[in-house]
Amino acid sequence: MNGVEPGRLSKGTVAPAAGPATEKGGRAQQAQVAAAKGGVLRGGLLIAVLAVALGAMIVVAASLGQVNIPPAEVLGSIAHRLGLDIGPLPSGPQAENALWVVRFPRVALAAVTGAALACSGAVMQGVFGNPLAEPGVIGVSWGAAVGAATVIVFGLNALGNWTVVLAAFAAGMLTTLLVYAMSRQGGRTEVVTLLLTGIAVNAIATAALGLLMFISSSDALRSITSWQLGSLASATWPAVATVAPCALAGIAVSCACARSLDVLALGERVARQLGVDVERLRFTGIVIIALTTSAAVAFSGIIAFVGLVVPHLIRMAIGPGHRTLIPASALGGAVLVVTADLVARTSIPYQELPLGVLTSLVGGPFFFWLLRRTRSKSGGWG
Repeated sequence: MNGVEPGRLSKGTVAPAAGPATEKGGRAQQAQVAAAKGGVLRGGLLIAVLAVALGAMIVVAASLGQVNIPPAEVLGSIAHRLGLDIGPLPSGPQAENALWVVRFPRVALAAVTGAALACSGAVMQGVFGNPLAEPGVIGVSWGAAVGAATVIVFGLNALGNWTVVLAAFAAGMLTTLLVYAMSRQGGRTEVVTLLLTGIAVNAIATAALGLLMFISSSDALRSITSWQLGSLASATWPAVATVAPCALAGIAVSCACARSLDVLALGERVARQLGVDVERLRFTGIVIIALTTSAAVAFSGIIAFVGLVVPHLIRMAIGPGHRTLIPASALGGAVLVVTADLVARTSIPYQELPLGVLTSLVGGPFFFWLLRRTRSKSGGWG
């Protein structure tokens, strides 16, 4: 053994002749390093592609509607607002106002809502180590629905048009933090307990929502149903200014936690041995999920499957590393919701499909395909 312990070869010490096992381990390590570099390159390329796709979809979505505005005029209007005398201005009557009062706020709210929901899904799956986890599991969506329905049924209007929004936001945050508090015991939170507590609270919230709908008037029932189905029809610049900071803050904190989430993927025991404060990371994740999802659903209603499907798609493309998974998921969610909203408002003339119904119609079959594919390739999730 030359008096040298394995792994402690000093500089200049000649290592013993490598055996077949050592060569095999070295090749495996080189393969892992190469795979990691390939994942980073694919992640960077995918983020660039998604950023370009988001820019293109924003222009397309702003140009299409009941009155079509050519993309060149959309770009020209943006350039003139930025002080650049480039491109033509919208030529149609009231086209400039239609762009900046109606379409751009709606497209912007769709983008930040999609980014917030997809980022929440990526964090949720990373924190819980469960590919089936999505923000709705811990009660944030149904809690927000109960808050909005309570305001609608009892006719509360203390804060004007913002009353429903703030009630939904506060109820979503409160429900999520309540689930977290109820699942803690002895200073620790077990994933299974947290998910089961979320299921139980969701059941209670669903029952409360059903009771509120039972006692509501016809107009209130119509408003609650419309809110539940999801829509971006009420988008305004103040709404964008409210959701955007929450989404950006959630994405920034999530990216800061990316390395800890990668370590947590190795298991709780390993993460603790490597210095990760698992409880603090889990609480931070819960706060991010509650903040971003509550802000998103408060203005748009319940939009299902974005937080579940988008992180899966991104993970299949670039792997599980959270440094690229989180920003790519945010961009992918923005592209998906902008596209879905465009389809919802243009597929039927003078009619608008509910956005939440549309995402569920597409997301449900896709999720079924994902389950079948994973089961056939790896024998299941476990």
